Amino acid sequence: MTKERLITPSYCCILTANFLLYFAFWLLLPILPFYLKDTFGTDNTTIGIVLSCYTIAALCIRPFSGFLLDSFYRKPLYVLAYFIFTAIFGGYLLAGTLTLFIILRIIHGLAFGTVTVGGNTVVIDIMPSSRRGEGLGYYGLSNNIAMSMGPMFGLFLHNNGASYSTIFFCALVSCTIGLLFAQLVKAPNKPLQKRKTPISLDRFLLLKGLPAGIALLLISIPYGMTTNYVAIYAQQIGLKVETGFFFTLLALGMAISRIFSGKLVDKGKITSVISVGLYIAVLCFCLLGCCMYFIQWSTDLCSFIFFSVAIMQGIGLALFFLLIILYSSILRLIVKEELQPPLI
Repeated sequence: MTKERLITPSYCCILTANFLLYFAFWLLLPILPFYLKDTFGTDNTTIGIVLSCYTIAALCIRPFSGFLLDSFYRKPLYVLAYFIFTAIFGGYLLAGTLTLFIILRIIHGLAFGTVTVGGNTVVIDIMPSSRRGEGLGYYGLSNNIAMSMGPMFGLFLHNNGASYSTIFFCALVSCTIGLLFAQLVKAPNKPLQKRKTPISLDRFLLLKGLPAGIALLLISIPYGMTTNYVAIYAQQIGLKVETGFFFTLLALGMAISRIFSGKLVDKGKITSVISVGLYIAVLCFCLLGCCMYFIQWSTDLCSFIFFSVAIMQGIGLALFFLLIILYSSILRLIVKEELQPPLI
């Protein structure tokens, strides 16, 4: 039996748009703690609060963005959110006070939460359902490639004396090009369903998906802490290594898992693979925290564990994040009676 076509011009465009969006995101992520400290003289507590505003905003907007994407045409909302996300990088160039920067970070988080949910739904709309796992695997791979390149590029610019304005401008250019590709995506306009009660709890909160959502939240907390502070963490414990390679190896691990995880999902092994990814991720977080003790015994040993954790964590997190999202998507389709219950 001939497989349905997965690689289409629209699919390639949304992969490119997704890569450039995440490249800009990862470009700034390890730089922002240094930027806040150098520009505004903030302490570590304030840095944590400022950076968390972005994540909290993205988290809060996701249920509402999902409702909007289910209620209106998806591509226009996706492109609009992409435009706002891009424009905020220009705002960073003009932010002269910490208060204005925090406001921009909150808006940026809202846009990020919307555009990422929008991208996930649009890419599902434009690929065949029989290859959904494989297609999402490659889509997630574009995130991983961006993760491998963005932090290294940002830290390279920072370590070689580039101004923060230059770094922000590079992120702005990346997203602008990505926005052009996003507009080239040809997504089907599915007929909007008229409901007697258009606003209800199940439109914002999928009760059957709560366990998956809670698991995703709990594993995302240490993941966010790691990605935001791993460069400062290595500096504080006295580990003199190029921390940009941590992100490269993290992305490499994610890329490895993306290649085979999608096909495993299509074979019905979703929950078992989620469990394996979770166990690997938890083990890696523990090892990373122990690096502060390993370095007292041997710097070489600590460096080896530090970078080994990166690639193992990438494998575990990619399995967990991709499949939890796909698992929730399957549950929503089952609830809407658009899909027969698969073997999960």
